[in-house]
Amino acid sequence: MRVIYGGVAQRAQERELARKPELLVATPGRLLDLMNQRLINLNALEILVLDEADTMLDMGFIHDVRKIVATVPKKRQTLLFSATMPAPIEALSRSILQDPIRVSVTPQTMTAETVEQEVYFVGKPDKRSLLERVLARAGVERALVFTRTKHGADRVAKQLVRAGIEAAAIHGNKSQNARERALDAFRRGKTNVLVATDIAARGIDVQGVSHVINYDLPNVAESYVHRIGRTGRAGAVGQAISFCDQEERRLLVDIERLIRKRIPVGTDVPSA
Repeated sequence: MRVIYGGVAQRAQERELARKPELLVATPGRLLDLMNQRLINLNALEILVLDEADTMLDMGFIHDVRKIVATVPKKRQTLLFSATMPAPIEALSRSILQDPIRVSVTPQTMTAETVEQEVYFVGKPDKRSLLERVLARAGVERALVFTRTKHGADRVAKQLVRAGIEAAAIHGNKSQNARERALDAFRRGKTNVLVATDIAARGIDVQGVSHVINYDLPNVAESYVHRIGRTGRAGAVGQAISFCDQEERRLLVDIERLIRKRIPVGTDVPSA
């Protein structure tokens, strides 16, 4: 098996491809680039797997995917995996799959008992100062902060750095090298706070995350379960803290309906 992706020098990847691997894992952009350079030939491809199709849609890779699909053999097995099925992904599946069998997995709705949850009702302009106070509490060793947008992740990370808190942002607009550096610093404890979007956080598996903080509540309730599942692992107790402004009240209702319980209102954040 060989892996190729963008954001890094391609020379080493060219050497790997020269070994003619039977299994290749690739990001769409770099794969298409190598195909255009005639450094890779997929004429003998038998199985095409599109994983996390909605992620590729969000990150703007769907057009690259369509170009790749148009060049591979029509006689093949195709598998498409997606956590959600927005209209563009439905359209993509209809255009590349023949007589497909659809398999749906019931979304996870239960949260781990090892994760203590709380919510703070706060005005949108006051979220930044509240986040700083939460992060200053004893016991916050390694925190994963979620924002709804890429711009929001950058803004929150910069604000934390200005406040003297070691933080970094990770999202789809960051280069592969930048994402890897941020993750490595977070794993090693050099950076105690990682600010991420839902899409960028997929696949993040970092041990010892003591807190997950929902700076913005997710638009999709199931994402809340996935977010807070990154703490409280291996029997350890984790904290999941959510900020909820007036416009997010309906999102909180959706989350509580999904997990079938009310989230306690937090009361122990030090005052400004």
